[in-house]
Amino acid sequence: MQGQLPQRRVGTKVVAIVGARRCTSHGENIAYRLAFELAQYGVIVVSGLAYGIDSCAHRGCLDAGGITVAVLGTAIDNIYPKAHYRLAERILERGAILSEWPPSVETYNWCFAQRNRIISGLADVLVVVEAAARSGTQSTAAAALDQGKDVYAIPGDITRPLSEGCNRLILDGAQPLISIDNFVQDLTGGTDGRQDSRTKKLAGMARSAQDIIAAMTAGLQSSDEILGYCAGLSVAEFNQQMTLLELRGLVRPCGATRWVLL
Repeated sequence: MQGQLPQRRVGTKVVAIVGARRCTSHGENIAYRLAFELAQYGVIVVSGLAYGIDSCAHRGCLDAGGITVAVLGTAIDNIYPKAHYRLAERILERGAILSEWPPSVETYNWCFAQRNRIISGLADVLVVVEAAARSGTQSTAAAALDQGKDVYAIPGDITRPLSEGCNRLILDGAQPLISIDNFVQDLTGGTDGRQDSRTKKLAGMARSAQDIIAAMTAGLQSSDEILGYCAGLSVAEFNQQMTLLELRGLVRPCGATRWVLL
């Protein structure tokens, strides 16, 4: 399985999104939404096709109709993990799969760390979503800094091991990414008229619908998280309002009881 790197238009931004394989649901939501939002502005998303943050970034970009590039740590004809073969097929429809290793060449664990310099090298900006203190993600960040790339990290709870890597990157000089909307706007230089559009589409809807949009604007995506945010909202009312919001083009289901804000 191979692909050609999509032609990059002048001015097109490329963002690498990486992080832990064994990530939290919060990390998954952030990676998916960030990639989805970037893709809506024509930003190309690069990652490594791994479990966790990488796959969420690829899927978010693809679900938004964007272009994404996966860099393998294995030979070009050896998709790893095998569970992501279908995802790899989707990527080839909208982007490319790259490897520095030719077909049938045996690769080793150290190859994954070595490929990280390619992920950062393809990008203008690197975003680390979740990472332990010692992880392959740290080598990607180090490579990005050596290449003179901007590095952002999602700050996290200091009691969680998967926040330690990001918090340390920020301590060492990485820029904290504290708002997806602001990050996307600063990167693309675009103006976002979606807020006004949402306000118009919400006109006449129940207060619970507005609470749901507020929860999703805060970064929540799963049904359980949104219900927890919206105090007093019943499951039946939630399902009804989500159907109405989807009909009005404000939200979109993305599987596994998760939703994305449009």
